Amino acid sequence: MLDNAPRGTIVIEDLAVGMMRSLRKVVTDEDIEMFAQVSTDRNPVHLDDAYARDTIFEGRIAHGMLTAGLISAVIGEQLPGHGTVYLGQTLRFLAPVRPGDMVTAEVEVTAIDYAKRKVTMETRCLVDGKKVLTGEAIVLAPSAKFD
Repeated sequence: MLDNAPRGTIVIEDLAVGMMRSLRKVVTDEDIEMFAQVSTDRNPVHLDDAYARDTIFEGRIAHGMLTAGLISAVIGEQLPGHGTVYLGQTLRFLAPVRPGDMVTAEVEVTAIDYAKRKVTMETRCLVDGKKVLTGEAIVLAPSAKFD
């Protein structure tokens, strides 16, 4: 399930500090398997129930970068949206995401350098209202003047 706001672009000239967008998605076994296939990260903590039960997580978890990818989806599809170029992202993983969890990915504009078209955003993912990932993204936003 993907609950995503309308896609498109908010150009730098229309951005303001405090703007926020989000999406919600249930992370499925199929998502985890596909991410393992694409990334070649086949760590058994993500794929093997028996192995994962004996870890500190006491069960399988999604790849952290799969969860972080939901932030990328918000940035690339909603805020600022199409034409945005990622310049950097920090990530802090606070809790595991498990198969079946509904993840809410949120992005909020915290600073804008209009002259350089750089936008700084607080990023976070939550499961049941609890933060599982936090970070900060810096992007180059599209402009109505150039794009």
